[in-house]
Amino acid sequence: MPETTPTADLPVAVIGAGPVGLAAAAHLVIRGIEPVVFEVGPTPAAAVLEWSHIGLFSPWKYNIDQAARTLLESTDWQEPDGDYLPTGAELVGDYLAPLAETPQLREAIHTNTRVIAVSRAGMDRTRTPGRETAAFLVRTQSIDGQTVDHMVRAVIDASGTWETPNPLGQAGLPAIGETSARDAGLVTSPLPDVLGRDRKQFAGRHTLVVGAGHSAANTLLALVQLSAEEPGTRISWAIRGADPASVYGGGDQDGLPARGALGTRLRHLVESGHVKVHTSMTITELESADGLTVAGTTPEGHVSLQVDRVVPTTGFRPALNFLREVRLDLDPVVEAPTQLAPLIDPEHHSCGTVPPHGARLLAHPEKDFYIAGMKSYGRAPTFLMFTGYEQVRSIVATLAGDQAAADRVELVLPETGVCSADIGTSCDTSADTAKEDTSCCGPAEAVNIGIPTGLAHGRSAVREAE
Repeated sequence: MPETTPTADLPVAVIGAGPVGLAAAAHLVIRGIEPVVFEVGPTPAAAVLEWSHIGLFSPWKYNIDQAARTLLESTDWQEPDGDYLPTGAELVGDYLAPLAETPQLREAIHTNTRVIAVSRAGMDRTRTPGRETAAFLVRTQSIDGQTVDHMVRAVIDASGTWETPNPLGQAGLPAIGETSARDAGLVTSPLPDVLGRDRKQFAGRHTLVVGAGHSAANTLLALVQLSAEEPGTRISWAIRGADPASVYGGGDQDGLPARGALGTRLRHLVESGHVKVHTSMTITELESADGLTVAGTTPEGHVSLQVDRVVPTTGFRPALNFLREVRLDLDPVVEAPTQLAPLIDPEHHSCGTVPPHGARLLAHPEKDFYIAGMKSYGRAPTFLMFTGYEQVRSIVATLAGDQAAADRVELVLPETGVCSADIGTSCDTSADTAKEDTSCCGPAEAVNIGIPTGLAHGRSAVREAE
């Protein structure tokens, strides 16, 4: 295709058929724009099904996108109770699967299809003349190895971060021997189904959980329940911090009762000795030649643990290799869009100070290319599904030429942590304030990656994007 060929009649590519990707496709349909959705898994929302046994912290009212609701309401779909807390399986079965099967989206979704490159037709990232009018070239590879190039007018990358977990080792690098241990299945997925699908991996064995987020808490609680049912099941927990208290959260004062209860239960199990905690531990090596030995260091010296399985709940990072030919503007620290990064840096923001945001903050030098959803937060952990819906609503409005709608950010955004101020008091979420003022928030915490959180008390946020 010549570089100057008009692209207005081409579809918009959406990478990923998870909650945010499907929401993007729904917004495109509502705007009269054809979507083409590429999903690496065998079904839509395949990554969600990997943690289908996990209960969400946020109720249904924060989990359904408005454009998606519009498509579903034209079918026989029954909207779930807004106050009910679904599991990942229910999120798929009662919402995402029916959405993917709507007449408007069914034929647009290509499963078992991995995007292996994104570029501009006829030019690499170094060429500028005619770039903004050139079609995007999205190269895909299907499960049978077939490679296809697709020409599209714009790209929304909502591929998430599930396939790229952070390593167990220090300095952001895999520990020595970690790759071999993962290949041997001795390092599990980040959220294994301990009491169901993956039970045999853990029953009667010694498991080490690594990480200090709610993914770790969920897994530890499930392992304790398993230990009561399966003799010989042992549980260790390694964290880099000196105190596991940050994982316990706000207890009864947590705005999300389900999350507060999670922390309270975990604290009790640690204090009662059901879980052995190794604090201030840096993992340096995994030796899997004869069983599995996890070596590390602490302020007291060298540590060596003999275990059967390691569960890595150390967070995730974005996959950027297939975007090498796209002109990105990413923060060098958190690998999020540069304008968004100061608002989500986990060293400064963790509990609701991130304002609603749209296409302007997500823009890159590559016109009509956007990263949305969990991947847009780079390495920052506190992403909300509801925030992703607002992102793609604004992005699609921009692609449709409706800049007024794109700039207007209107939603009730649930907070994501426990504020030290009165629970009914909202943090100031203006863009200027959010960059500097975190005084209303409690200690930083890591929320389950890819699993949304919300509070029963929300704040109404209506602002014009800068």
